[in-house]
Amino acid sequence: MQAADQTITTQSGRLEGTLERGVCVFRGIPYALPPTGPRRFRAPEPMPPWSGVRSALEPGASAPQAQIRVPVVSRFTSTRGLQPDEDCLFLNVFTPAADGRRRPVMVWIHGGAYVMGSGSSALYQGHRLARRGDVVVVTLNYRLGALGFLNLKSALPGHPANLGLRDQLAALAWVRDHIEAFGGDPENVTIFGESAGGMSVGTLLGVPAARGLYHRAILQSGAADNVSSPEQAARVAEVFASELGLSRWDPGVLESLPVARILSAQARVAMKLALYLGALPWQPSVDGDLLPEAPLAAIAGGNARNVPVLVGTNRDEWKLFLLGDRKGRRLDEAALARRLARALPGKDREGQPLAERARTQYPPRPGERPVDRWMRFQSERIFHAPALRVARAQAPHGAGTFLYRFDWSPALGRGLIGSCHALEIPFVFGTLRHPALRVALSAGRSARSLSNTVQDAWIAFARSGDPNHERLPAWPDAGEAGHPTLFFDDVCHVAPSPYPEAVRFFDEVA
Repeated sequence: MQAADQTITTQSGRLEGTLERGVCVFRGIPYALPPTGPRRFRAPEPMPPWSGVRSALEPGASAPQAQIRVPVVSRFTSTRGLQPDEDCLFLNVFTPAADGRRRPVMVWIHGGAYVMGSGSSALYQGHRLARRGDVVVVTLNYRLGALGFLNLKSALPGHPANLGLRDQLAALAWVRDHIEAFGGDPENVTIFGESAGGMSVGTLLGVPAARGLYHRAILQSGAADNVSSPEQAARVAEVFASELGLSRWDPGVLESLPVARILSAQARVAMKLALYLGALPWQPSVDGDLLPEAPLAAIAGGNARNVPVLVGTNRDEWKLFLLGDRKGRRLDEAALARRLARALPGKDREGQPLAERARTQYPPRPGERPVDRWMRFQSERIFHAPALRVARAQAPHGAGTFLYRFDWSPALGRGLIGSCHALEIPFVFGTLRHPALRVALSAGRSARSLSNTVQDAWIAFARSGDPNHERLPAWPDAGEAGHPTLFFDDVCHVAPSPYPEAVRFFDEVA
């Protein structure tokens, strides 16, 4: 069988894909019109049908973003040399066979702090997951940075906010309408994502318009906390206009600005507002429309009722970010105190500085350095506590809510990366044999066995809403006493969540 001999007919037209490693692959499928010219800063519009056979052999361009200059990261995020472009609303489909069967569908939303990434990155190749689970895997692009998350509603009422989220919804609508042609079941769709992708999944759990477009949700190292208030979003827009040198918002000017100028201005906004916001400047925002309230409140109110949820984190999340933080790796006690003061300015109700409370909450453990305490603080503040919050909000309303923590770490590096942010991704996709990872992680037989265990949990969850399978100990619902958590390691086990105190602390000082 030749590589390019998979041709199928969809509602939009015929597509030519490839057969790779026993999986049919269709790349670069447009799910919306190019968001360019007058469609820039507008909601996505459906792609009209085409005539003839459209090639789906190569991935589409990723969303405009700054180029990553770290060699190893660049290899992982490679999209076969394609350059970013505003014409970026594409998705990829990996299916065991386009045979009319109704397989579970798993739709991946990539991470990258809402300013970088692509659904076509090397780590997200869905061959192994599709083949092992007999599932259909979809990966997608969405608009990033200012092009995806600038909120202009107050300045230009005709311009909707949350365009990146609207792109994700448009891709899910495409899945609903087309996936049956690829052997998928539109009535059994699991959304899953990591970091900003996990935050996107958490946000979609709180979006009323998303109901019915997905049926299960997996949140990896991202929850429902990373959403700007209308005031924060307005502040971001104000600073962005200043960085562009605009005295007023003009739709014609917005449509004609060079992309490079937009990217440069959005980077300067991030530098200026990171401390002011205490979060990501470019992220979804409460807009009174698509996102009428904070997603965590919507989830607690039952917006995602009866949707099974699987949510978790990696033990040493913040160690990844310390790799690029030379000063952070050399913290002494005084420098740690200054960082805590910047992270938690102000005082509590009793007049005690919040930073002092943080130092009490995170006392040194035997053998710990100040950098280790900073790592624990940031990991719990940004990842662990939000994950437990969203689990507790959903547990009373769902058909099952499950917590996990990924604890496996590579032998190399003397604990430099530990179980850091994003480490679980190649275990989920089965891409441990990627050339760069094979060396960096020393991923031997035990790691490959753990990858099978993780994949089987994700697949079981996508199939039934319950991640339990024979390779795991019994994994209870997170709504039970102690919030039972499955710890993934060479030997997996279940124990109570270690983060209730962190949730209480950060709820008090927020």
